[in-house]
Amino acid sequence: MGNSPEEEQPSTTPDPEPAEDRPSIGSVLRHARTASGLTVEEVSASTRVRVPIVHAIEEDDFSRCGGDVYARGHIRTLARAAGLDADALVERYDAEHGGRPAPTPAAPMFEAERIRPERRRPNWTAAMVAAIVAVIGFVGFTLFSGGEPDSRGNVAGDPASPARESVAPPKPSKAAPRPAPAESAIAAIPKDRVTVKLTAVQGKSWVTATGTGGKRLFDGLLDQNGPQKSSRTVDVEDPEQVDLVLGNAGAIELFVNGKKVEDRYALGEVKRISYQKGDDPQDG
Repeated sequence: MGNSPEEEQPSTTPDPEPAEDRPSIGSVLRHARTASGLTVEEVSASTRVRVPIVHAIEEDDFSRCGGDVYARGHIRTLARAAGLDADALVERYDAEHGGRPAPTPAAPMFEAERIRPERRRPNWTAAMVAAIVAVIGFVGFTLFSGGEPDSRGNVAGDPASPARESVAPPKPSKAAPRPAPAESAIAAIPKDRVTVKLTAVQGKSWVTATGTGGKRLFDGLLDQNGPQKSSRTVDVEDPEQVDLVLGNAGAIELFVNGKKVEDRYALGEVKRISYQKGDDPQDG
């Protein structure tokens, strides 16, 4: 028996449809904001993300964020303000923009510029000068008090010629003791600049630090459980001002100008802080 014409015809069943097109990150944020009854100005006031940047992100323009680190932080902040799953949107951003950026290690210049107590070397020149002055003074005292010493020495069998006592030159004075090194580099912080020490003490946080004129001092991840000290703490300094962006402010402990910042921030909170030369964080 032959196959019927209907059996020989190719199947007309359509191929499986491609993956569903998802709305963009900016569209998701915009719809969530409007659904929550919030304006762009209200979101900007509550998150401290400037209005032009909010508009740009909602149009999927992340070039105004200043880099992937800032873009991820802004997405997370705007998502939380609109009641969305911030982690899911950040993962989408990473997948669409080449993955999560690798942390930037602390610049070696900070290790070299850490303040260390200066070692004082013995001043041998001063010690020799002091010894010579002492010898001259002793000789002068002998001449004026008992006459010129007999250079011929004691004559054998002459009781009137007492034996000369040999005078040993005074020993060079010891150099001043070296000062004990400071307990930490912070104790020797100079007064002509602003210094900031950041340490991850509860989890991890992205940190960006800039100085005068927008000079980038540090941009990377601090992790409490990092394998090396440089991945847990960093020191930055500038002659005038240090501006900080903390992606997870509650995880960071701050020392500013040698004093601990007592303010504690919430975990997951994005914080922007500025410190200037002469600031005392304990003054509030």
